[in-house]
This record gives sequence, C-alpha cells and structure tokens, in this order.
Amino acid sequence: MNRLIVGITGASGVIYGIRTLEMLQSLGTVESHLIMSPSAARTIVEETDYTAEYVRSLAHEVHSFKDIGASVASGSFKTEGMLVAPCSIKTLSGIANCYADELIVRAADVCLKERRRVVLMLRETPLHAGHIALMDQATRSGAIIMPPVPAFYHRPRTLDDMVTQTVGRALDLFGIETHRVKRWKESEED
Repeated sequence: MNRLIVGITGASGVIYGIRTLEMLQSLGTVESHLIMSPSAARTIVEETDYTAEYVRSLAHEVHSFKDIGASVASGSFKTEGMLVAPCSIKTLSGIANCYADELIVRAADVCLKERRRVVLMLRETPLHAGHIALMDQATRSGAIIMPPVPAFYHRPRTLDDMVTQTVGRALDLFGIETHRVKRWKESEED
C-alpha cells in the first residue's frame, strides 16, 4: 500500500485537508499519515461542523505536531510525498527556509530532500512580495504550489463539488486516481 503524508495547518480552508483524508479513506489503497497543527484543530471548529477527533479518525496514523522523531521525519520511511492542505504562510516560510521546528515542516523538508512530491495548497490572498518570494524559494527546492483555486469547467453546483474537484486534482499530482475528478472535455460516460 502506498503512503501519503497529509499536513493540515491553521490556515482557512481546513476542509481541503479533511476532504483529502475522506477521499483517501474511501479508496482504501493509500495509507494516510496525518500531522495536524494545534491551529488546525481550532480552525476545524471555526469553519466546519467536524471535530479534531473526527479528522484524526480518518487517518491510518496520526503523528504529533511536535514529534520531530516520528517515522515521517525520516527519509528511510517511504512515502509518495506530502500534501499540505491548507498550507499557511507560516508553514510555507518554514518549508522555504528549511526551518523544521515542528513535524509538518520537517516531514516536508524530508520529502523534498528525498526528491518526493510536496504539494502546498497555499491559502492566502492577497499576496505581497514576501509571500511570492517564499513561494519561489519553495518551488526552487522542489515543492509544488497549488492554491486551491476552484475550476468551473466541470460546472460545480455546490461548494462540496468545488472542494472535491480541487482535492482530486491535488491527488492527481501524486498519481492517485480518485475517480471523482471531472476531466476537461470528458463525457459523463467516460
């Protein structure tokens, strides 16, 4: 079974991380490793009807935010990579500057050094030059910056449609087929 690390930070948009875990759980083919910041637990309460306990229950394994000795902090622990959904500017800064004082940044740094895919669903707007410089630095280190900008070609009817499509496209970057993405110019029968 493949493994994917999922980091959820305190940025607005925790539903992206939650939906990621739900979709991975429904597939049953990817072992999910969750790292959730303390701020994420607060944002879950503010933005959703879920609890942090529910979100933790979706993952195969949950790692403590401060445990930089966790399995996901080692390059010898094989994974497909890491999705940070949502990614705060603080976490982006840590990743861009290799400042691994907590496990989300440490796990992302390990994935980058091992040349594994790291996708950052950055949630901030508008952006100033400092944010853009951090995105540039993270990209130069191998990360993929993927702000959760909704697509409309699939004619979403609900916010849930937009979230699911965006998460499905993020998982595409790891080669994980969810069978929930509506592809451009693909008929309903495909």
